[in-house]
Amino acid sequence: MAGVLSNQLDKKLSLKTKTVGEERIKRAKERNEDVAILSMEIPGEKSNFRCCLGEECLQGDATSLSLGTKKMEYKTRQWHEKCFCCCVCKVPIGTQSFIPREQEIYCAKCYEEKFATRCIKCNKVITSGGVTYKNEPWHRECFTCTHCSKSLAGERFTSRDEKPYCAECFGELFAKRCFACNKPITGIGGTKFISFEDRHWHNDCFFCASCRNSLVGRGFITDQDDIICPDCAKQKLL
Repeated sequence: MAGVLSNQLDKKLSLKTKTVGEERIKRAKERNEDVAILSMEIPGEKSNFRCCLGEECLQGDATSLSLGTKKMEYKTRQWHEKCFCCCVCKVPIGTQSFIPREQEIYCAKCYEEKFATRCIKCNKVITSGGVTYKNEPWHRECFTCTHCSKSLAGERFTSRDEKPYCAECFGELFAKRCFACNKPITGIGGTKFISFEDRHWHNDCFFCASCRNSLVGRGFITDQDDIICPDCAKQKLL
């Protein structure tokens, strides 16, 4: 009997069904697939068996394989059938799929518990997709605005105190506000603005209070709360 393993979790844990039959085993070997073979000692057959568990062998003798006892072979190693078990939960693999890692054998459940990437927010396994923020993994559906819970995957966002916010919420909560229109100045996406003393304007809102011409890149004069261009300031003095 053979166990064929393809991609493991995160391209490692999509497990193929166990298959049986000598021809299938032969094909798997020819294709260099991962194969575990369950067989039985045949009378008269010379055996060089040694259970991979050594002193921890569940049969008590790592070199003993009596007639009728099944053995499991995987690559260059051998086990008694009941010794071929998950290194974490100790449950025999039997005909179930398994994942080898650094000389250890894991059942699919224990491998997932031990090695799978988990979302920093919900702590559940990320099986596909996901996003990374501050070097931490998130499900796309868990990566949301701290204030409104809108999904931020693929959206513009910024952060404050290490927490992500959508552009709209960040502007409403934390951004400077334009003195002319009172809307937030976020700076996200290259938005330009002008500051003077303790006041701020969007570029498009920075214009003369009298003639309404833009004052961006030009001199201006303050008239109480208004800003006016030099020409209009002269007209007011006449």
